[in-house]
Amino acid sequence: MMTAVLYLAHRLPYPPNKGDKIRSYHLLKHLASHYQVFLGTFIDDPHDWQYVEQIKPLCTEVFIRPINPLWAKCKALSGFVTGQPLTLPYYTDSKMKHWVKTVLANQGINNVLVFSSAMGQFVDGNGQAAFRKIIDFVDVDSDKWRQYSEKKSGLAAWVYRREARQLQIYEKQLARSAAASLFVSEQEAKLFKQLAKDQADQIYAMRNGVDLNYFNPQVAFNPIPPLSGSARIVFTGAMDYWANVEAVTWFAKEVLPLLTQVQPDLHFYIVGGNPTSEVQQLASPHVTVTGRVDDVRPYIDAADLVVAPLRIARGIQNKVLEAMAMAKWVVATEQAMEGINPPKEIADTLPAMAQPMADTILARLNVTDRQTSHQAARQWVAQHFSWESSLQQLNQWFG
Repeated sequence: MMTAVLYLAHRLPYPPNKGDKIRSYHLLKHLASHYQVFLGTFIDDPHDWQYVEQIKPLCTEVFIRPINPLWAKCKALSGFVTGQPLTLPYYTDSKMKHWVKTVLANQGINNVLVFSSAMGQFVDGNGQAAFRKIIDFVDVDSDKWRQYSEKKSGLAAWVYRREARQLQIYEKQLARSAAASLFVSEQEAKLFKQLAKDQADQIYAMRNGVDLNYFNPQVAFNPIPPLSGSARIVFTGAMDYWANVEAVTWFAKEVLPLLTQVQPDLHFYIVGGNPTSEVQQLASPHVTVTGRVDDVRPYIDAADLVVAPLRIARGIQNKVLEAMAMAKWVVATEQAMEGINPPKEIADTLPAMAQPMADTILARLNVTDRQTSHQAARQWVAQHFSWESSLQQLNQWFG
């Protein structure tokens, strides 16, 4: 009989259609093949309730709590009073806490996997000597808040700086109680080792992978209407995530005009769910904002080029791996390529500067064989980013 594991994730680990869900879903699949999984998670997007039945077969028990983002933001404000990072009260939930306590008391749990620092609060002080706790921080979130603060001014900058400071304190506290702290790349692990020097020996990198069977230009997927323009540039990502919003806004306003001066019928596609009003306002004769799509692959497949112009980033950008797996050339900023670091023969990595990015894109679009499948990128991803090899490490950390 398989032993039991408690898996806590801040967002339903399905569908695997954006960064954190891709990782949390593959973790769940791996755990399900080795353990009886007790999953505690939240749903913050009503659209996700339809997927609950699809994860139940992977779990012995599933406990889900809804999050109303507006109410959660109001709860988060209590952090100013308590001195906590605002992230913690955002996710505080008495019913989740009671469920976790009950599972730990009754199910013989030896191992707990906490996905994201926000979920650590549910196993704080819960008889930690009785189980091994693995924290998958994914990214150093406190440093992401620091980056956000540098892009803001006034009160917003102060709030973000405070969140960076308080969350870093909590991240280090959480790491001290863990048998292992995991990060998505060597760069993220190295950064956290510098912040939590006394825990350096328990800090590891566990890379993301890419589903090469799914992101495969040779498989059949539902067609979409032909894309506009003589050259089609595509960006994919969750369009309510501020780093993505900032990236496409900068690209559309600063880089795209330089491109259309030279190639007037070029078209930029922003593909992803929940676009903010700021993103929707980018729509123009040169820009299409698709909103939520059932499948990003047809858009990637139809692209002449995929861009990842992020100026704020932590960890590994799955959108880059997916485009490369689809045999596409990617032009990305240094921030977006951190943790991936492909050779220059298969992708372009640039500083976040408009003119050099525009020049590079135009050069790539004007090569004679731009429609040719870029198999070298796909082969490189297959060699370096495998879920199977990454996730095998989990068994070792659980003991």
